Amino acid sequence: MFRALQLGDMLCAVPALRALRAALPGAHIVLTGLPWAAQFARRFDTYVNEFIPFPGHPLLPEQPVRHEELTSYYASVCGRECDLALQLHGSGDITNHIVAGFGAHTMAGFVRGESTQTDRTVLLAYPDAGAEPERLLQLTARLGAPAVGSHLEFPLRRDDVDELEASKVAPELEPGSYICIHPGARKRDKCWPPERFAEVADELHDEFGLDTVLTGSADEAPLARAVARHMRSPAIEAAAPISIGAMAALMSRARLLVCNDTGVSHIAAGLGLNSVVVFSKADIARWAPLDRLRHRCIWDPAAERAAVVLQHARALLAGTAPSGQRATGMWPYW
Repeated sequence: MFRALQLGDMLCAVPALRALRAALPGAHIVLTGLPWAAQFARRFDTYVNEFIPFPGHPLLPEQPVRHEELTSYYASVCGRECDLALQLHGSGDITNHIVAGFGAHTMAGFVRGESTQTDRTVLLAYPDAGAEPERLLQLTARLGAPAVGSHLEFPLRRDDVDELEASKVAPELEPGSYICIHPGARKRDKCWPPERFAEVADELHDEFGLDTVLTGSADEAPLARAVARHMRSPAIEAAAPISIGAMAALMSRARLLVCNDTGVSHIAAGLGLNSVVVFSKADIARWAPLDRLRHRCIWDPAAERAAVVLQHARALLAGTAPSGQRATGMWPYW
């Protein structure tokens, strides 16, 4: 399976991996993608047996190409003589050519335009609408894999908890006593302003008496500090050089996550953690978590809807629906 993307995109592919494993319980499933995803493969070892780092392609923006590794990469993949090569990386304009070079007996994936099928190729018309997990599941369904749910997962491991406790980034926090604010994102132009996050954190602290934990990677520590500077209530700055798993362990004990549209929103979906997600650029229908009752997605490119974010945060913390909304699992966006 080829999908050379970042954390949130990879988590959206978990339902497709789960369907593949259900269809082929004894298969040896190899994931090839960005080098960081070796940790993704280890976490989801129920679905993935082996990982091969992809050295890049000149027309894919996710990483610089390591040209010196390309020959050995394709030789390694072809040497496995796979029965099926699955392209789960977009519409296939570039990636179908990559996956066609894997030497598999059969190839399946997406294509822009009409679906096509030959004896050795199945290319499904790339869906232009729908949530990302559901788009990918259209392909596995076309291949005959059973429907085993579109929900995300993020299994925690013992070493995630051990790392969190050893890090001392948020000592003595009782489960359920805090909310997490995650002000960062891979693309900084997607980030809600620090003062908006601070406004939400202060109001929720005053109303619910919950501690505020500011999460993020070590690179996002300046953003966490900026939020803390704007707050009038105390905050625990937990943006630190800890792993994704340790950060997820910290989030798993929280009452609520408030974040930008970024990978942690999909971690929250996988953990079953209530969240309010602020969108400013991305396709909200494609990247919003599917459960709109638990995950409230707010469109706010002008950073002027803090009151709406607060409304939905309050509702999630109080276990109630905002006035005028139906209690259904698939809510609209706000």
